Amino acid sequence: MKSLLSSQPSLPTHITEPRTILSRSEVTSSLRFYRDRWIGRKRCGLTLNAVLDPATVGQFGISESEFVNPAVSTSYRSSRLPKPNQTVLDAQARVCTGPTQTKPLNEDQAFKVFDTILRSARGKLKDEEQVSKAQLGAFFAAMTIRANAFPEATQWSEGEKHAMSNFWPHLVRALPSDVIFVADPEGSIMGVGSSIGPQYVGNGTNDMRLVGALREVLAGGHLGYEEVQGVLRDVLPLNVEDNKCSSGVNETLLSAFLIGQRMNRETDRELKAYCLAFDDQFGLAPVADVRSLTHYGEPYDGNTRFFRSTLFVAAVRSCYGESSLLHGVEWMPPKGGITEEQMLKFMGANTRLTPLQAKELLEDEELGFAYISQREACPSLYSLIGLREHIKKRPPLATTEKVQQFVKARGREAIVAGFYHEGYEEPLLMLMKRRGVHSGLVVKGEEGALSMTTKFRSVNASKGLPVNYCSGFRSLGMDSAFELDGVSRQNFKTEVNAKDFGFEPTDTPRTDRSVSKNIELGLGALRGQKGPAYDRIVLNAGMVDHLLGCDGAEDISTALDRAREAIESGKALKKLLNYIKGFAENEVKDDQLVHLMKMGKL
Repeated sequence: MKSLLSSQPSLPTHITEPRTILSRSEVTSSLRFYRDRWIGRKRCGLTLNAVLDPATVGQFGISESEFVNPAVSTSYRSSRLPKPNQTVLDAQARVCTGPTQTKPLNEDQAFKVFDTILRSARGKLKDEEQVSKAQLGAFFAAMTIRANAFPEATQWSEGEKHAMSNFWPHLVRALPSDVIFVADPEGSIMGVGSSIGPQYVGNGTNDMRLVGALREVLAGGHLGYEEVQGVLRDVLPLNVEDNKCSSGVNETLLSAFLIGQRMNRETDRELKAYCLAFDDQFGLAPVADVRSLTHYGEPYDGNTRFFRSTLFVAAVRSCYGESSLLHGVEWMPPKGGITEEQMLKFMGANTRLTPLQAKELLEDEELGFAYISQREACPSLYSLIGLREHIKKRPPLATTEKVQQFVKARGREAIVAGFYHEGYEEPLLMLMKRRGVHSGLVVKGEEGALSMTTKFRSVNASKGLPVNYCSGFRSLGMDSAFELDGVSRQNFKTEVNAKDFGFEPTDTPRTDRSVSKNIELGLGALRGQKGPAYDRIVLNAGMVDHLLGCDGAEDISTALDRAREAIESGKALKKLLNYIKGFAENEVKDDQLVHLMKMGKL
């Protein structure tokens, strides 16, 4: 590729000052915790984690702005994670994306970003304002891939070219060699410092495979299955101490690799490598003795606007023998929204189950569903959360982590996953078939999550596949998808119109990052309180049963009535409270459950 920059730049004097980043206040306080309680059968030996008591705030005179409120999703971000530089992060949101979604920076934006990077490299920014290694890797990888492989409309703007021509001669003297390599790997883009990129081999054995893979990725190319798995296994898990990676992994190169693969739009073999890379981290997955098990793959970064129903759907489905395994994390960028782990933790449930413990809960007839955190199930991938915040955009793992089998079943298995961007529905189904499950379903729910809506679709709705679009496959016998030749598997695509099944159109309840509001809506619905939340739980339970080909759900109306009966009988609520509280014979008296009962208007 010919050089995009002139060789005679001058450093401008009209530099925009970088945005000041305010660090979060460190608040230390004594907080009351609730006693551990048994969950599931007593022989399981599982105890509940503690939950913060919001009433304690007033006792210590802590202002509302200082208190880390467990009722809000943003408070679940670990204070130990260093924050990214916001100026560069905003630029990453524009350029670290696909060939058609990228929004090139204008001249003012580009000058501000490169000025911020230069000042950081020269040590002129405070600690909390510094541009991280991961940000540098992601940003310059995006710039390189755009120059090498993107269509003209999303290549460098004239403003970006002008800014780079002014700043690069100064950046090349201030930035480390790994960043220069990412910015100009073949010495063909920048025109200055062109020998560094071609000669770069990294530092140590951990870098060598990563550098070789990156040369292909930065040119817009793709890798083989073994190449991707080799890179991931070389560098993960990350060991982070004092906000710095202590495992010898180069964060600049790793972040460039992860965002670069997503920008190039991963091939099937690359996605399979990410999906299966750490299946054997703890040996074979335990096998639950249940007749049916559905794995729910919600987006790990949660919901920021609308009601998230899957936890309550799982409680409903367990009432008639459809076991569900939920998995995720407490908090995940970029959205940092409401997750199942936040809701369970807020209610006092155990969110640190191992796969073996989850297996026992799935087998328990008084429960029939379980939640596993990536923290326990796959610590290698969990170690990337901090890095992912600094990458800004979702890496390939955001797709593949939704298609996991942390526990298997003796009976039929299915996987359900949410998606938002058109084009990822078929790769997700491909991964489900590779997992060998009997049925698979992808749902374009609200916010890209799994919740189908009863809301009427406006004529001004966004382009692309509509909300409530579903695509999937189901086996007609007991053979898994891995064993089938395609003849005995039924594929389907449909758009679910809730009105066709007797639901009145209603706007989706807004939660706006409020964990407690989401819980209140869900508990109220399980108590039988009619309304939008109730309808969504019934719709999503019955429709998933039908589309997956579950026993007794051949007729949609029957499937929906079965879900309603699970709620109206009180069984679904009892299942959820059993999960939270356990089966102690003594009367429930503690303040925590009383509070939850009030939230659900029990």
